[in-house]
Amino acid sequence: MMEVATISRHRDLLRAIAVFVFPVAFILIPLAAFLVYSFFWTEHGALHYVLTLRNYQRFFTDPIFLPVFWRTCVLCLEVAGLSVGFGYPVAYFLAGMKGGTKHVLLMLMLVPLLMSYVIKIYSIRAILGSNGIINRALLWSGLIDEPLTFFVFNLNAVLLALTVLLIPFAVLPIFLSLERIPRSLLDASADLGASSRQTFMSVILPLSLPGTAAAFTFVFVLAIGDFLTPQMVGGQSGFTFGRIIYSQFGTAFNWSFGAALSVILAIVVIVAIVAGSRAGQGAMSKGRPT
Repeated sequence: MMEVATISRHRDLLRAIAVFVFPVAFILIPLAAFLVYSFFWTEHGALHYVLTLRNYQRFFTDPIFLPVFWRTCVLCLEVAGLSVGFGYPVAYFLAGMKGGTKHVLLMLMLVPLLMSYVIKIYSIRAILGSNGIINRALLWSGLIDEPLTFFVFNLNAVLLALTVLLIPFAVLPIFLSLERIPRSLLDASADLGASSRQTFMSVILPLSLPGTAAAFTFVFVLAIGDFLTPQMVGGQSGFTFGRIIYSQFGTAFNWSFGAALSVILAIVVIVAIVAGSRAGQGAMSKGRPT
Protein backbone atom coordinates (compact mmCIF):
# COMPACT_ATOMS: atom_id res chain seq x y z
CA MET A 1 0.00 0.00 0.00
CA MET A 2 2.81 2.40 0.82
CA GLU A 3 4.42 1.77 -2.57
CA VAL A 4 1.13 2.47 -4.31
CA ALA A 5 0.71 5.72 -2.34
CA THR A 6 4.28 6.74 -3.19
CA ILE A 7 3.75 6.04 -6.88
CA SER A 8 0.52 8.03 -6.76
CA ARG A 9 2.27 11.00 -5.14
CA HIS A 10 5.04 10.89 -7.72
CA ARG A 11 2.47 10.75 -10.51
CA ASP A 12 0.64 13.78 -9.06
CA LEU A 13 3.96 15.63 -8.77
CA LEU A 14 4.82 14.90 -12.40
CA ARG A 15 1.38 16.08 -13.50
CA ALA A 16 1.79 19.31 -11.54
CA ILE A 17 5.21 19.89 -13.09
CA ALA A 18 3.83 19.21 -16.58
CA VAL A 19 1.01 21.69 -15.99
CA PHE A 20 3.15 24.52 -14.64
CA VAL A 21 6.37 24.09 -16.63
CA PHE A 22 5.08 25.87 -19.75
CA PRO A 23 3.55 28.90 -17.97
CA VAL A 24 6.73 29.26 -15.95
CA ALA A 25 9.00 28.84 -18.97
CA PHE A 26 7.11 31.05 -21.40
CA ILE A 27 5.45 33.63 -19.11
CA LEU A 28 7.13 34.03 -15.72
CA ILE A 29 10.73 33.68 -16.88
CA PRO A 30 10.37 36.25 -19.73
CA LEU A 31 8.64 38.66 -17.35
CA ALA A 32 11.42 38.18 -14.82
CA ALA A 33 14.00 38.79 -17.57
CA PHE A 34 12.26 42.05 -18.53
CA LEU A 35 12.26 43.11 -14.89
CA VAL A 36 15.98 42.44 -14.55
CA TYR A 37 16.79 44.17 -17.86
CA SER A 38 14.88 47.25 -16.73
CA PHE A 39 17.52 47.89 -14.06
CA PHE A 40 20.38 47.88 -16.57
CA TRP A 41 21.18 50.87 -18.74
CA THR A 42 22.14 51.45 -22.36
CA GLU A 43 24.50 54.06 -23.72
CA HIS A 44 25.47 54.45 -27.39
CA GLY A 45 23.98 51.07 -28.16
CA ALA A 46 26.00 49.27 -25.50
CA LEU A 47 24.18 47.55 -22.64
CA HIS A 48 25.77 48.06 -19.22
CA TYR A 49 25.01 45.30 -16.73
CA VAL A 50 24.96 47.67 -13.76
CA LEU A 51 21.88 47.91 -11.58
CA THR A 52 20.37 51.38 -11.67
CA LEU A 53 17.04 53.19 -11.55
CA ARG A 54 17.89 55.63 -14.31
CA ASN A 55 15.38 54.10 -16.73
CA TYR A 56 12.50 54.66 -14.32
CA GLN A 57 13.81 58.11 -13.45
CA ARG A 58 13.85 58.96 -17.13
CA PHE A 59 10.24 57.87 -17.49
CA PHE A 60 9.02 60.07 -14.62
CA THR A 61 11.22 63.09 -15.37
CA ASP A 62 11.23 63.27 -19.17
CA PRO A 63 8.44 65.59 -20.40
CA ILE A 64 7.51 63.20 -23.22
CA PHE A 65 6.82 59.79 -21.77
CA LEU A 66 4.50 60.45 -18.83
CA PRO A 67 1.99 62.59 -20.79
CA VAL A 68 1.86 59.97 -23.55
CA PHE A 69 1.34 57.27 -20.92
CA TRP A 70 -1.62 59.07 -19.30
CA ARG A 71 -3.08 59.94 -22.70
CA THR A 72 -2.85 56.30 -23.74
CA CYS A 73 -4.57 55.15 -20.53
CA VAL A 74 -7.42 57.61 -21.09
CA LEU A 75 -7.68 56.55 -24.72
CA CYS A 76 -7.91 52.86 -23.78
CA LEU A 77 -10.53 53.61 -21.12
CA GLU A 78 -12.56 55.37 -23.81
CA VAL A 79 -12.12 52.40 -26.15
CA ALA A 80 -13.28 50.01 -23.43
CA GLY A 81 -16.27 52.21 -22.60
CA LEU A 82 -17.33 52.54 -26.23
CA SER A 83 -16.84 48.82 -26.88
CA VAL A 84 -19.00 47.90 -23.90
CA GLY A 85 -21.56 50.58 -24.77
CA PHE A 86 -21.96 49.32 -28.32
CA GLY A 87 -21.42 45.68 -27.47
CA TYR A 88 -23.99 45.37 -24.69
CA PRO A 89 -27.05 45.93 -26.95
CA VAL A 90 -25.65 43.42 -29.44
CA ALA A 91 -25.09 40.83 -26.70
CA TYR A 92 -28.55 41.53 -25.25
CA PHE A 93 -30.14 41.09 -28.67
CA LEU A 94 -28.31 37.81 -29.26
CA ALA A 95 -29.10 36.47 -25.78
CA GLY A 96 -32.79 37.22 -26.30
CA MET A 97 -33.02 35.17 -29.47
CA LYS A 98 -34.15 31.55 -29.53
CA GLY A 99 -33.15 28.51 -31.53
CA GLY A 100 -30.11 28.02 -33.72
CA THR A 101 -30.33 31.51 -35.22
CA LYS A 102 -28.75 32.92 -32.06
CA HIS A 103 -25.62 30.81 -32.40
CA VAL A 104 -25.38 31.41 -36.15
CA LEU A 105 -25.43 35.19 -35.63
CA LEU A 106 -22.92 34.85 -32.80
CA MET A 107 -20.56 32.93 -35.06
CA LEU A 108 -20.99 35.54 -37.82
CA MET A 109 -20.11 38.25 -35.33
CA LEU A 110 -16.95 36.37 -34.35
CA VAL A 111 -15.85 35.77 -37.96
CA PRO A 112 -13.77 39.01 -38.04
CA LEU A 113 -11.62 37.56 -35.25
CA LEU A 114 -10.45 34.91 -37.72
CA MET A 115 -9.28 37.52 -40.24
CA SER A 116 -5.79 38.97 -40.39
CA TYR A 117 -5.36 41.93 -38.06
CA VAL A 118 -3.49 43.89 -40.73
CA ILE A 119 -6.24 43.33 -43.30
CA LYS A 120 -8.84 44.65 -40.86
CA ILE A 121 -6.77 47.77 -40.19
CA TYR A 122 -6.33 48.43 -43.90
CA SER A 123 -10.08 48.00 -44.33
CA ILE A 124 -10.70 50.64 -41.69
CA ARG A 125 -8.22 52.95 -43.41
CA ALA A 126 -10.04 52.39 -46.70
CA ILE A 127 -13.25 53.56 -45.05
CA LEU A 128 -11.91 56.51 -43.06
CA GLY A 129 -9.03 57.72 -45.26
CA SER A 130 -8.95 60.88 -47.34
CA ASN A 131 -10.02 58.86 -50.36
CA GLY A 132 -12.14 56.50 -48.28
CA ILE A 133 -15.77 55.59 -48.70
CA ILE A 134 -17.04 58.12 -46.15
CA ASN A 135 -15.18 61.08 -47.62
CA ARG A 136 -16.15 60.14 -51.17
CA ALA A 137 -19.80 59.90 -50.19
CA LEU A 138 -19.70 63.26 -48.39
CA LEU A 139 -17.93 64.91 -51.33
CA TRP A 140 -20.43 63.42 -53.78
CA SER A 141 -23.36 64.67 -51.69
CA GLY A 142 -21.88 68.16 -51.54
CA LEU A 143 -21.83 68.29 -47.74
CA ILE A 144 -18.07 68.97 -47.71
CA ASP A 145 -15.71 70.66 -50.16
CA GLU A 146 -12.56 68.78 -49.21
CA PRO A 147 -11.84 65.43 -47.53
CA LEU A 148 -12.17 65.34 -43.77
CA THR A 149 -9.07 64.50 -41.73
CA PHE A 150 -10.84 64.17 -38.40
CA PHE A 151 -10.81 60.37 -38.47
CA VAL A 152 -7.43 59.67 -40.03
CA PHE A 153 -3.87 59.78 -38.68
CA ASN A 154 -4.69 61.08 -35.21
CA LEU A 155 -5.95 59.80 -31.86
CA ASN A 156 -9.53 59.91 -33.11
CA ALA A 157 -8.60 57.37 -35.77
CA VAL A 158 -6.91 55.18 -33.15
CA LEU A 159 -9.95 55.41 -30.90
CA LEU A 160 -12.38 54.47 -33.67
CA ALA A 161 -10.19 51.71 -35.13
CA LEU A 162 -9.55 50.05 -31.78
CA THR A 163 -13.23 50.23 -30.88
CA VAL A 164 -14.28 48.58 -34.14
CA LEU A 165 -11.61 45.89 -33.82
CA LEU A 166 -12.27 45.07 -30.17
CA ILE A 167 -16.08 45.15 -29.99
CA PRO A 168 -16.33 41.35 -30.49
CA PHE A 169 -14.13 40.86 -27.43
CA ALA A 170 -16.66 42.89 -25.43
CA VAL A 171 -19.75 41.18 -26.83
CA LEU A 172 -18.73 37.63 -25.95
CA PRO A 173 -18.27 38.03 -22.14
CA ILE A 174 -21.48 40.04 -21.87
CA PHE A 175 -23.36 37.46 -23.94
CA LEU A 176 -22.12 34.62 -21.73
CA SER A 177 -23.14 36.57 -18.62
CA LEU A 178 -26.62 37.16 -20.01
CA GLU A 179 -26.93 33.51 -20.99
CA ARG A 180 -26.28 32.42 -17.40
CA ILE A 181 -29.25 34.37 -16.02
CA PRO A 182 -31.91 31.80 -15.03
CA ARG A 183 -35.09 32.10 -17.03
CA SER A 184 -37.07 31.50 -13.84
CA LEU A 185 -35.98 34.89 -12.48
CA LEU A 186 -37.33 36.66 -15.56
CA ASP A 187 -40.58 34.73 -15.33
CA ALA A 188 -40.88 35.56 -11.62
CA SER A 189 -40.32 39.24 -12.35
CA ALA A 190 -43.06 39.19 -14.98
CA ASP A 191 -45.43 37.33 -12.65
CA LEU A 192 -44.92 40.03 -10.03
CA GLY A 193 -46.10 42.64 -12.50
CA ALA A 194 -42.76 44.17 -13.47
CA SER A 195 -42.50 45.78 -16.88
CA SER A 196 -39.77 44.87 -19.36
CA ARG A 197 -37.81 47.96 -18.34
CA GLN A 198 -38.14 47.18 -14.64
CA THR A 199 -37.06 43.58 -15.23
CA PHE A 200 -34.04 44.77 -17.14
CA MET A 201 -33.00 47.37 -14.55
CA SER A 202 -33.68 45.18 -11.49
CA VAL A 203 -32.73 41.70 -12.71
CA ILE A 204 -30.91 41.53 -16.02
CA LEU A 205 -28.54 44.48 -15.67
CA PRO A 206 -27.30 43.70 -12.12
CA LEU A 207 -26.74 40.03 -12.96
CA SER A 208 -24.89 40.90 -16.17
CA LEU A 209 -22.52 43.37 -14.52
CA PRO A 210 -19.80 40.74 -13.85
CA GLY A 211 -19.64 39.97 -17.57
CA THR A 212 -19.70 43.67 -18.36
CA ALA A 213 -16.78 44.30 -15.99
CA ALA A 214 -14.89 41.41 -17.57
CA ALA A 215 -15.56 42.80 -21.05
CA PHE A 216 -14.39 46.28 -20.03
CA THR A 217 -11.20 44.88 -18.51
CA PHE A 218 -10.55 42.58 -21.45
CA VAL A 219 -10.87 45.35 -24.02
CA PHE A 220 -8.77 47.77 -21.95
CA VAL A 221 -5.92 45.26 -21.63
CA LEU A 222 -5.98 44.47 -25.34
CA ALA A 223 -6.09 48.14 -26.30
CA ILE A 224 -3.31 49.36 -24.03
CA GLY A 225 -0.90 46.73 -25.33
CA ASP A 226 -1.65 47.38 -29.00
CA PHE A 227 1.03 49.18 -31.00
CA LEU A 228 0.17 48.05 -34.53
CA THR A 229 -3.15 49.89 -34.81
CA PRO A 230 -1.74 53.26 -33.65
CA GLN A 231 1.22 52.68 -35.96
CA MET A 232 -0.99 52.22 -39.01
CA VAL A 233 -3.83 54.69 -38.40
CA GLY A 234 -2.44 57.11 -35.82
CA GLY A 235 0.27 58.93 -37.73
CA GLN A 236 2.44 61.43 -35.87
CA SER A 237 -0.52 62.83 -33.93
CA GLY A 238 -1.65 59.41 -32.74
CA PHE A 239 1.44 58.41 -30.79
CA THR A 240 0.70 56.00 -27.96
CA PHE A 241 2.66 54.31 -25.18
CA GLY A 242 2.74 51.03 -27.07
CA ARG A 243 4.46 52.74 -30.01
CA ILE A 244 7.07 54.17 -27.65
CA ILE A 245 7.85 50.69 -26.31
CA TYR A 246 8.00 49.32 -29.85
CA SER A 247 10.40 52.08 -30.91
CA GLN A 248 12.76 51.34 -28.00
CA PHE A 249 13.14 47.74 -29.14
CA GLY A 250 12.85 48.31 -32.88
CA THR A 251 14.62 51.57 -33.79
CA ALA A 252 16.35 52.96 -30.70
CA PHE A 253 17.79 49.56 -29.65
CA ASN A 254 17.48 50.66 -26.05
CA TRP A 255 16.30 47.34 -24.63
CA SER A 256 16.82 48.29 -21.01
CA PHE A 257 14.60 51.38 -21.26
CA GLY A 258 12.10 49.44 -23.32
CA ALA A 259 12.06 46.76 -20.63
CA ALA A 260 11.40 49.40 -17.97
CA LEU A 261 8.48 50.78 -19.99
CA SER A 262 7.20 47.22 -20.46
CA VAL A 263 7.32 46.64 -16.70
CA ILE A 264 5.31 49.82 -16.14
CA LEU A 265 2.78 48.67 -18.73
CA ALA A 266 2.62 45.22 -17.12
CA ILE A 267 1.89 46.83 -13.74
CA VAL A 268 -1.00 48.78 -15.30
CA VAL A 269 -2.36 45.59 -16.87
CA ILE A 270 -2.14 43.69 -13.57
CA VAL A 271 -3.88 46.54 -11.72
CA ALA A 272 -6.61 46.62 -14.39
CA ILE A 273 -7.17 42.86 -14.15
CA VAL A 274 -7.32 42.92 -10.36
CA ALA A 275 -9.67 45.93 -10.37
CA GLY A 276 -11.89 44.32 -13.00
CA SER A 277 -11.99 41.06 -11.04
CA ARG A 278 -12.97 42.83 -7.83
CA ALA A 279 -15.55 44.93 -9.63
CA GLY A 280 -17.04 41.79 -11.14
CA GLN A 281 -17.14 40.03 -7.77
CA GLY A 282 -18.70 43.06 -6.13
CA ALA A 283 -21.31 43.34 -8.85
CA MET A 284 -22.06 39.63 -8.55
CA SER A 285 -22.59 39.85 -4.79
CA LYS A 286 -24.82 42.91 -5.12
CA GLY A 287 -26.77 41.50 -8.05
CA ARG A 288 -27.31 38.04 -6.57
CA PRO A 289 -31.01 37.64 -5.76
CA THR A 290 -31.95 37.02 -2.15
